Amino acid sequence: MNNNDIFKKLRVALQLRDDQIVDILKLVDFNIEKPELNALFRADDHPNYMECGDQVLRNFLNGLIIHLRGTKEEPKNAMDVISKNRDEVNNRPKTAKPAGSSTAPKGKPSGSGKPYSSNKPVSSTGKPAFKGNDRSKKKEPKIEVVEKVRYKNGKK
Repeated sequence: MNNNDIFKKLRVALQLRDDQIVDILKLVDFNIEKPELNALFRADDHPNYMECGDQVLRNFLNGLIIHLRGTKEEPKNAMDVISKNRDEVNNRPKTAKPAGSSTAPKGKPSGSGKPYSSNKPVSSTGKPAFKGNDRSKKKEPKIEVVEKVRYKNGKK
C-alpha cells in the first residue's frame, strides 16, 4: 500500500472534498493546487498520475489533526467535525441537468414511456417471454409442505 492509497482511503472515510483537503493542507502552510491534488487520486496507469510523496502525506496528516482536534487554544471535538462534514455531503444540492438532457441511450426516443430493454427475449405476442418483477400481480401465499411438528425429546 503506497501513500496514494492511504490518501484516497482517508479522503473517502472522512468524506472530504478537494477544496476541504486544500484547506486542511493550508492549516500547516502547505499550498497545493486542485489539479495537483487530482493527479494524486488518479489511477496508476493514467498519464497524469503523480506519486504522493512522504512530505505531502505528512503535512496532510498534521493538518488533519488540527482540522479535527483544533489547537491547544481552541480545542474541537473530532466527532462534531466529522458529522458536520457528513451532513454537508448528504445535504449538498444535486446539480440540475440542463434542459434537453436525457438518460435514455442515444438513438432511442426518450418519450416512449417504456424502459430501454434491448436484451429481453420477446414472444410472438410482443410481450416479454419471461416473468420479470411484475408488481401488478398478487403473490400467492407460500404453501407449507412439512407440517410443524413439536418434538418432546423423550419428555412427557
